[in-house]
Amino acid sequence: MKPKSKILIIAGSDSSGGAGIQADIKTVTTLGSYAMTAITAVTSQNTTGVKSIVSIAPEEISKQIIFTSKDIKPDAIKIGMLHSIKVIYAVIKALENIKVNKIIFDPVMVAKGGTKLIDDNAIKFFKSKLIKKVSLITPNIPEAEILTNIKIKNKDDMIFAANELIKLGAKNVLIKGGHLKFRYVQDIFVNKSEIKIFNSKRYKTKNTHGTGCTLSSAITTFFSCGKPIKKACELGIKYVNSAIKLNPKYGKGHGPINHLNSMKVYKRFK
Repeated sequence: MKPKSKILIIAGSDSSGGAGIQADIKTVTTLGSYAMTAITAVTSQNTTGVKSIVSIAPEEISKQIIFTSKDIKPDAIKIGMLHSIKVIYAVIKALENIKVNKIIFDPVMVAKGGTKLIDDNAIKFFKSKLIKKVSLITPNIPEAEILTNIKIKNKDDMIFAANELIKLGAKNVLIKGGHLKFRYVQDIFVNKSEIKIFNSKRYKTKNTHGTGCTLSSAITTFFSCGKPIKKACELGIKYVNSAIKLNPKYGKGHGPINHLNSMKVYKRFK
C-alpha cells in the first residue's frame, strides 16, 4: 500500500513507546501515511513516570526539520514537546524556511505522571509567537488552564478558554475534555465562526498514556489527506477512543493505548 501523505513530526522521544515520537509514528503509519521526525528531546520513562529528560540542541532540531523536508516535502506537520524558548525559536525559523501550511500543535506541558516538561518562559513565548502560525492547537484541560489562566470546570469554561486562545491568534482550537470527571468525554472544537462539541463514551481505565500525542498525530494525518480540519478532529477522536478501548494493559502505571486498533490484517501470521 502506498502512503497517502507525508507527515513531519517535531516532538520528544518516549522510551516506553506509549507517547511522544513513538506514538506519533505508530499513529501516522497505522492510518496509512509516511512519518518523518525531528526529535526535540530524549526522555527515559515508563508507565510509572519520567526518569530523565535530555534536550536536543536547537540547531540540531532545526537541521532535522530543514534537511529532511528539503528532500521529502511533508504535506503536514505535527508539533509536540517544545521545552525552551531557544527550541521554539529554532522550530519557528525552520518552519518559515520549509513553508508548510498545515500544522497541528499539541502543547505538551506535563507528563501523565505529573512531571513538568516545559518552563514558564517557553510557555509565554509560544503563546506570543507560535500559536498564530499553526492551523490547530489541541490542549487538554490543564494545558488550556495554563495557557489562558482560566479555571476550567465545565463545558462553558472550555468554550470560554478556547475563545481566549482564538484572541491570541489561534485559527482553530480543540480543547480535550478527558480531565473533567463527567460520564461522557466532551472535546470542544472552536474557531471564529463555529463551535462543535464531540461527545464520546468514557472508558474506565488507567491505560491512557499518549492519548494527546496520538490524537494530534491522527488529526494531522487526516488533515494532510484532504479532510477539513473539523472532520479531521472528529476522525482523530474516533481513532483514539478505539485505541483506549482496545488497550493492551502494559506496565504497572498509566499504560499505553492500542495504536494498531484500525489496522486490517488480510492474512494470518504464524
